[in-house]
Amino acid sequence: MNEIITNKESKNIEFKKSVGEWKEIVETVSAFSNTRGGEILVGMLNSGKVIGVKVGKDTIEDLTNKIVSNTDPKVYPKILVEKTKGKSIIVIEVKESAEKLVLAFGRPYKRVGKSTVRMSKDEYENTILEKHKEKLQFDTQICKSATWKDLDKEKVKQFLRTAKAERNFDVNPNVSLKEAIERLGLVGADKLLNTALLLFGKNPQKFFPQVRIRCARFKGTEGLDYIDMKILEGTIPELRENAMKFVMQYIKHGVFFDANRRYDKWEYPLRAVEEALNNALGHRDYFSNAEIHLSIYDDRLEVWNPGELLPPLRPEDLKKEHKSIPRNKFLADKLFLIKYIEEWGRGTNRIVDEMKENKLSEPEFKNYSGGFAVTLIGPGKSFEEKIEKEKLHILEINERQKKAIEYLKTNDVISTKVYMKLNKVSDKTAFLELNNLLIKNILIKEGKGRTTIYKLKR
Repeated sequence: MNEIITNKESKNIEFKKSVGEWKEIVETVSAFSNTRGGEILVGMLNSGKVIGVKVGKDTIEDLTNKIVSNTDPKVYPKILVEKTKGKSIIVIEVKESAEKLVLAFGRPYKRVGKSTVRMSKDEYENTILEKHKEKLQFDTQICKSATWKDLDKEKVKQFLRTAKAERNFDVNPNVSLKEAIERLGLVGADKLLNTALLLFGKNPQKFFPQVRIRCARFKGTEGLDYIDMKILEGTIPELRENAMKFVMQYIKHGVFFDANRRYDKWEYPLRAVEEALNNALGHRDYFSNAEIHLSIYDDRLEVWNPGELLPPLRPEDLKKEHKSIPRNKFLADKLFLIKYIEEWGRGTNRIVDEMKENKLSEPEFKNYSGGFAVTLIGPGKSFEEKIEKEKLHILEINERQKKAIEYLKTNDVISTKVYMKLNKVSDKTAFLELNNLLIKNILIKEGKGRTTIYKLKR
């Protein structure tokens, strides 16, 4: 005892003048429980001077009850009365909690140096997540009702071929299904993990009906009515592939030409859309019953997934260098093998870079409605105008040829005879100029001789 009281306050020693400071004592009990334990000495000044405390017949019982009643989970500390220099000192011994989630008056505390301080919301939430790590890791849980017959061997083979090509993952695609799944670490106690069904299931929605993407192309910008709506199902690779098909069906697309090649330009950079989908599929909260939403409006494209960013990440952090805090790390490791994830913490930066490269507004990242959204702002009506202007500039064609292209936008075919009539030119000129458009890879030709017709190349 004398050895303790000669010390100053520290990370594991706290001095209190009297039991009248019982509220502060309870907070310190929480702090010691959440760090490395410690001792509270009642009857001491902060300077270390012993002033003693009066201990009645109910003092210890009353103090114990106050600590037990105001901690959650309840803490039952060891409380002793020691004599030093002829004075009574109450010694409260607090052990470190295995869970490190002890609250005082409904609030968490921790020890920083010789001070008791309240934990921040983010610190407390991270502690909770760490405590329930195994239970909260959807991707590492066993899917109790699944059997090996629920896996598609061809999907496993395709995954291994891609993993070999992209990451040099050295597992032969032709090994047995069981060996492949074991080598990928997707089995526990001879039972399949949830990730196995997410990646290779014949019907993942049989086990996880929430694993779907609801796709909609809305009229206008308000989302009050839609042109088309689809609900996609399948494995994660299938969901992404079919979601990209939906996007490519409903965003604007321009075809450009120069003397040597044809190239495509999309209303939104497809790589940015892919990254947004990768993010949603890899980091969504799979415990949530909500689906991923892919929404296309006249002026923007949005991908929303259930599950907000995990603290301490904030939406504004995603546009600069930041650490990755994956909700489904085990699943993310598998998606890395097939290059759905390229570098930890770089996916959102890549979206920003793609939008900038295409001279579009920066993407918007935000938490809302219990989830996380990536919004890509489109170029608006100017995109179609730009396509026409830039295309005709690059083509290096004359006004008669431009007129023929405009004609083909409303008519399926054009012939030499129609070209002659449209532009009031000779048969020879019509032939040469139509042939020039063939060489430039703008038109295709069908038929021979007088039955020859020309179409726009799609």
